[in-house]
Formats: sequence, C-alpha cells, structure tokens
Amino acid sequence: MDIATLVATLIPLLGDPEGNGDEIVRLLDRGRALADYEVVRFLVAKRTESFVRRLLEDPDPRVRRTGVRWVELTFARSPAAKSLRDATKDRAKVVRQAAFRATRALRLDDVALPDLRVPFRSLPGESRTAINPFTQKPMVLEASASRQRHRGFNPTGWRFGLYPVPRRPRRPSPELSALKSRRDVEVLLGVTGEELAPLLRPGAGRGCPYVAFEVPKASGGTRILHAPRAALKRLQRILLKQLLAPLELHPAAHGFVPGRSTVTNAAPHVGARILVKMDLVDFFPTVHFGRLVGLFEHYGCAREAAEVLATIVTFRPVLPGGRVAWPSVLPQGAPTSPVLSNLVCRRMDARLAALATKVGAVYTRYADDLTFSLREAPSQGLGHFLWWVNQIIGQEGFVENLRKRRVLRPAGQMRVTGIVTNTQLSIPREARRRFRAVLHDCERRGVSPETTGHEEPRAYLLGFAAYVAMVQPELGAKLRTKVRALLARP
Repeated sequence: MDIATLVATLIPLLGDPEGNGDEIVRLLDRGRALADYEVVRFLVAKRTESFVRRLLEDPDPRVRRTGVRWVELTFARSPAAKSLRDATKDRAKVVRQAAFRATRALRLDDVALPDLRVPFRSLPGESRTAINPFTQKPMVLEASASRQRHRGFNPTGWRFGLYPVPRRPRRPSPELSALKSRRDVEVLLGVTGEELAPLLRPGAGRGCPYVAFEVPKASGGTRILHAPRAALKRLQRILLKQLLAPLELHPAAHGFVPGRSTVTNAAPHVGARILVKMDLVDFFPTVHFGRLVGLFEHYGCAREAAEVLATIVTFRPVLPGGRVAWPSVLPQGAPTSPVLSNLVCRRMDARLAALATKVGAVYTRYADDLTFSLREAPSQGLGHFLWWVNQIIGQEGFVENLRKRRVLRPAGQMRVTGIVTNTQLSIPREARRRFRAVLHDCERRGVSPETTGHEEPRAYLLGFAAYVAMVQPELGAKLRTKVRALLARP
C-alpha cells in the first residue's frame, strides 16, 4: 500500500472515528513504515484529536488503552510526549504498559526526570550520561545485569504500590504495625467477616455501600461524589480516628487539616510580587488501591491487612455492561479520603517546599490547589522553576492541569483559595458588595429565600458573616452584629 492509497482509504473512515476506529487503527499500523507516514499522522490527528482526548479521559481502562494506541499512531512528537507522560501515571496497569510501549516506539526519553534509584533500561555494559537533578552536574548511568532493567527516566510515579517495600517500614506507626491479617482489621472495626463482605461491594446504587450524587462546580458543570452509606462510613470513621489521625502531615498541607484552613493557606503569600497557582488533575482518583497498600505498608502494616484497609477506603466503579473498573480509587465523599490524600502527598509536599526554599519562594497546598509565592523572580527564570515543579509533580504520580496554571502579579487581584493577598488578607471586593446588597434587601423586604438567593437564608447570612470574621475580624464583627439584628426582627 502506498501513501496515496492509504490516505484515500482513510478519508471516508475519518468521518466517524468512533464507529470505524478498529479499521482506522489497523490501516495506520500497516502504513506506519511508509516514508511519508508523517503526512498521514498529521491528517488523522487534525480530524480525530478531540475524539482521542475523550478516549484518554474515559473511566474504562480498556478505552484509555485504546486512546494511548491512537496517540502513538496519530499524534506528533510533542503532543504525544505530553499525553503519554500523563498516561504513564494512569492508575490502571494496562494503560501504563501501553504508554510505556508507545514511549519506546516513539523514542521518547524525556517524559520525566532521571530516576537515580534504579539503572536505566539498556544492555549490560552500556552507559549513558544524564544531569543529576539535585546537583545539576553530569553523571554516568551504568546498566546493571544483576537487577531488573529500567529506563533512566521515571515515568511510573511514586513508590507507593509501585516499587518493592523495604523489609522495615520507613515510618512505623504503632497502630498500623499491630495489624498483620484481615482478622486483625475486623477486630479493630468490631465486625465479622460476614458483616464486612457486603460493605466491600463495587458500585454505587441500590444494595451498594456507596451512593452517587452530583454537585455543581464553581467553574461550571457538575462533579460526581460517592458518599459511603452509614454502615461503611462508621468503619471509615474508626480508621480515621484510630489509625490515620495520629499520622503526621507535612506543614505545607492546609486542606482538611485540623487547625488549618483557607486562611492559613493564604496567609504566607501576603505581599508577594509573583504568585503562581497550579492544579492537579483528578486528585482523589489518582490515589488508587496500589498506592494505598504501599502507604499502609510504609507505616508498618502487613500486606494482607494493608489490602483490606485499602479496600475499605476506596471505591470501585461499575462500568456500563456490569464490568468493574480496577483499581479502586479514593472516593470524593468518604471521611478518610482527605487525610489519605494528604499522607500520599507528603513526599511531594516536602520536595516542592524544599525547591521553593531554594529559590526564595513559599509553597502551600490546599487539596489539589498548589500555590507558590515569590518576592522576586528566580535567578534562572520563572519558567525554569515551573519546569522543575511540573517534573516533581509528575515523578510523584500526579498530573498538573496546565489549563489552570496562573501567574499573578500585584497589578491585578491576587487570590489564594478565594482570599485576596495583595497587601493583606481580605474578602474580594465584589463578594463584600454583593453581601451588603443582600443585607440591604433583607432590611427592606425581610429575610427570605427570595432576598438572599439561598434556600436556607438564616444559615447563609450567619455563615458568610462568620467567614468574613475569620478573614477580616473587624469587618466580620460589624457584619455579624447587623445579621443578628436582622434575624432578631419579628
């Protein structure tokens, strides 16, 4: 088959890439050895890019694996590298393996920083020069015949659930070290095996331990939450109180931490000359079963008990057709998910905080929102600093949402978790004006859902006044007085 025949055959099929996907992939695979294949790659990518992006975001790992195959056959080198770099962090092993194969097929060696813990993937006796990411000096990577061969880069994410656990836990916890078997977990929770089994079923709905519901996003659209039912939530609260709460979190983590809040997250960034805001993609679902098993082992838990604990705190979605997606992931809505995500992020927080200190910056994280503030631009440039941040995020098994990256300066309003930090902590001006308008309307027409725009007007007025008091105590005290006076009216 020559290039002209291949193009002529593909064009009518590209009108419906979803229905003709198998045939398109078969033709592309046959023609990839042609000298002018890059012409075909450009033609197909231009017409199917949005379709391939949907494949890569599908909850079914088999569909995501198909998306990786499309990337290998149709994307140009640069966008392929970006997509495959994210796919190598996928929670499903079949997707990661497909991404590794595509990376090798396209000869991409720059998907992440060099991994200094293991030798690179090569033949015995070969060596390669790389830049040490810590000293910035050249180093020689030697291949080893005695150990499993790996590439010199690390596209796999953090070691939790991905690398062999050392014999002795790195951070032993007395509570977790006491758990050796499934029976130990059942005794801790006060349940029998027969009582626990129904609570570990997959899916959300009738007869399942989880219930799914939608909540609106601030940026538009909806987000699906999976909340455990009462019986499972009770067990998760026991784990939270007895096993997870005593574990130390990194000081940079402010989300879902007792004594910390959006205010403590924003306070370190007051008066900054440069403010960088970053966001992580699918924060909770990125923390999957394997990483949690590794996390519990990291704190001293035996493998059998660690797998039971990871099953209790994760959610397994049921795909159309009744097949269960694997691995299970942290659900948004479970009481244990916030602290577990903070624990998994502990090393990432430590590395990003150290990097920030090195360039004179300050780093904080509130759930999946990362914030860096600088008094002046780094000596090697802001772009160089952000490249390192992105690489560390990738090495730790997360993916940055580049569309949400923001670099703010004092000429505009600088917000951190909704709080203005230009010169002091303050509520955004438009929010204060809107609340004063609501109070004025309530004075004229009375407190009601119509005047406040909320179904629970009393809770809304008291809650917003309390929030203002947390950020701006003096203004909050005045608003609280005015709200109480309004609510005291007959």
